[in-house]
Amino acid sequence: MKVVVKVGTSSLTDEDGRIDRANIVGIVDQVAACRRSGHDVVLVTSGAIAAGMPLLGLTAADRASADAVTLQAASAVGQPILHGEWDAALRPHALFAGQILLAPHNFGDRSQYLHARATLDRLIELGAVPLINENDAVTDDEIRYGDNDRIAALAAHLVEADLLVLLTDTDGVLTADPRTDPNASLIEAISEIDAELAAAVGGPGTARGSGGMASKLAAARIASWSGIPTVIARTQRPNVLLDAVAGTDGIGTVVHPRASRLSARKLWIGFAMTSAGAITVDAGAAAALQRGGTSLLSAGVSEVSGEFDVRDAVEVLDGSGAQVGKGLVRMASEELRRVAGVPSRDLDPAQRRIVIHADDLVVFG
Repeated sequence: MKVVVKVGTSSLTDEDGRIDRANIVGIVDQVAACRRSGHDVVLVTSGAIAAGMPLLGLTAADRASADAVTLQAASAVGQPILHGEWDAALRPHALFAGQILLAPHNFGDRSQYLHARATLDRLIELGAVPLINENDAVTDDEIRYGDNDRIAALAAHLVEADLLVLLTDTDGVLTADPRTDPNASLIEAISEIDAELAAAVGGPGTARGSGGMASKLAAARIASWSGIPTVIARTQRPNVLLDAVAGTDGIGTVVHPRASRLSARKLWIGFAMTSAGAITVDAGAAAALQRGGTSLLSAGVSEVSGEFDVRDAVEVLDGSGAQVGKGLVRMASEELRRVAGVPSRDLDPAQRRIVIHADDLVVFG
């Protein structure tokens, strides 16, 4: 089995926001046990910013108010420290870490995608434990993911993993945010992640991290659309990783995969690209898109929101505001507003009719 394991900042740090070596050792002991059982493990780790901030005279409380450049500087200082901690924990098990820093374009550009996959595959073949982190130090803050949950899900697709494990500081997905509802209970299995569930589980995580349960559900949704099951569980649970690999009942929340698997390109369009705007379509267009294999034509557009250019990603909404899909547009917002809702027969032959081609469209549902 090939397993991608994501460990968040809150699972690696103490109450003062400093990297806790004992936490890393505890996870590595389980990684080593998985390796001895014949499983390949890819680690996705947060914590570079947390590792770097103390050296810059900053505390965990300073993170919330720090600007993006300061956080990127902290990441640059902390990244080698974080890697060193993981590598030091691996060495007693005769294992070693191979560091991979990823950025959004590594998933969107096919050449970069194939290079990243080849490197990860070769690291695994050579016996290394790939250690992935987002390249915070140089990633544009406007397009960066902001947490490693989605990076982990995309990496799981990249390496064709059999399982994604998201380790966190809660027991899994609960019926409500436990910080505001003491009666929140564990949801042990999820077949479909919808907007209602995502809204119920709460928002951002702790001050020491950038994720939260909402981002973990978003990552699990990516994995699900990749045909990969996800386990969301508490890092401190004894043998949590070993039990996740073994499929032990009650370990946390299991998010089941969809039967169909998206291509890497469509996964990137649907889940990794930032939306530049939104297009509302009429009922006929929405129904046609849901049936699949259909391009969105300008005649089916009823409203255009935001300003976007050709090849930008936009959300496609129905009349109620529910998301039908997401895709790359073939005309800018200004042009689309001029032809929206106009029947194709009434358009000049030189005017474009296709707003989003079927090849560039991900339909949800």
